[in-house]
Parts: sequence; structure tokens; C-alpha cells
Amino acid sequence: MIATDQSLPPPDACHLSVVLPCANERDNLPPLLEELEPALQALGCPFEVICVDDGSTDGGWDVLRGLQAGRPWLRLFRHRTNFGQSASYCTGFRLARGELVLTMDADRQHDPADIRRFLGELRGDLAAVCGVRAGRHDNWVRRRSSQIANGFNTWVTGDRVVDAGCTFRLIRKSALAELPVFNGQHRFLPTLLRLQGHQVLEIPVNHRQRPAGKSKYGIGNRLWRGILDCLAIRWYRQRAFPADRLAPGQPGPSAAAPATGATPAVTGELKR
Repeated sequence: MIATDQSLPPPDACHLSVVLPCANERDNLPPLLEELEPALQALGCPFEVICVDDGSTDGGWDVLRGLQAGRPWLRLFRHRTNFGQSASYCTGFRLARGELVLTMDADRQHDPADIRRFLGELRGDLAAVCGVRAGRHDNWVRRRSSQIANGFNTWVTGDRVVDAGCTFRLIRKSALAELPVFNGQHRFLPTLLRLQGHQVLEIPVNHRQRPAGKSKYGIGNRLWRGILDCLAIRWYRQRAFPADRLAPGQPGPSAAAPATGATPAVTGELKR
């Protein structure tokens, strides 16, 4: 496939960075990039896609290297071993060149058609727009564990997040600068942003069945560890300070430089 001129931005002109953690998703990678490419090109802005291979053992890294041919916007990075999904996102955050960072899973359950909606909603003082999976196509174990974890998260941390497990999000890169890095961070990213004084909006997004591969999560590493992590976030809530600390008129970048446009009337809640 031949990339358009808009898909070949210089490093200092990239507008949107898509971060994809890839761990044993070999069969999902070719169709995912084939679907993602036209969706991104249709946006009309410079973009890049960052794939972070998290120690795959299924040959996924070789598949990614093959897919890079003819796609100069595709950047590949590889962890020396499996560090987990949060580590992959954090690596992508550090390497992203875009002003905006879009996070997705590589299992093809997120719909690239929703990306335009994210961009349309990120206005005013919003630092992030986070997806809420509508009509989830997961088994009852994943759905039930998510319900319990989301409820416990709200009760313990005091921050209501409708779907903390949905990693389909659009975030201003400037808002990521001071987020704490730890295993499990991706589940608490909306809460961490709010604790630093940022505004976050949640919107419903399409959710699809996983067409290939296996889920990496279950009761053992999803529910119980998430509950323990909530206690750590409760501690962090008592210690957090705003990311935007400079007095008005002081030189320096804003913590989440807002784009032009009106701020949605409701932030920190689900927009339907």
C-alpha cells in the first residue's frame, strides 16, 4: 500500500500518534492495520502508528516487520521481555511524536471508525476522551469482573469511571507528562488524569467480538489485582497535586494545552 503525503509527516509535524500494544496477536495484526490505515488517512491530518511488541512468542514481531514495508508511518518497537499492557502504553507515550495520543488494543475489538468521534469530542479544556464499550462482546467472566472492579474503583477512589477497562482513548500528550508509571496504570488512566486536575469525558464506542487469538485477562489477573490497585490509587489521591501549577502569565507549556472550540457541557460523566 502506498501512503499519502499526509501519512509522511516530519517528526515535528505529527498530529496524531496511535499506540498499539501487541502481545501474541499475530493473526490480528494484518487485518487491523489494513482497517486502520484508511480510517486514519480519511482524517486529513499527519499521523503515525506505534506498535509496541511486548515479548510476543507467536511470531508477531516478524509479522510486524513484514507489515512495515510500504507503510512509512508505521513505527515498531520491541520490549526485551513481557512487561504487560501498561508498560506497552507507557513506552508508546514516551516515543509518540504527535500532539494527540490515541490508545487502542490490537485484538480488533475497537472500531477504527470511532476515531473521528474521539477527535470531534476533544475540545476546550478536555485532556482526554475515553471510550465506554457499548454492547460488549465478551464472556460473562470478563463482563462481571469489570462490573465489580468498576464499582469498587468508584467506591474506593471516589472517582466514577463507567468503563475503566476500555483502553480506547484519545489523550493530549501534554497531559501524560507527569502520570505515575506502574503495572496496571492503563486501568486507572482517567482517574489519574482527574486527580492531576484534568478534565475527562467518556463516550460510548462500538465493541466487537475478538476474531482471533486469546484474551490475556481473567479473574486472577483482572479482578483481584485491580481491587488491590484501587487501594494504591486511594493513597495517591491524598498525595496528588495539579499538573498545571504555574501562576497565570508565567512562561512554560500548559499541562494540557486546550484546542479551540467549546467545552462539552458535561465532563467527567458519560456522554450519550
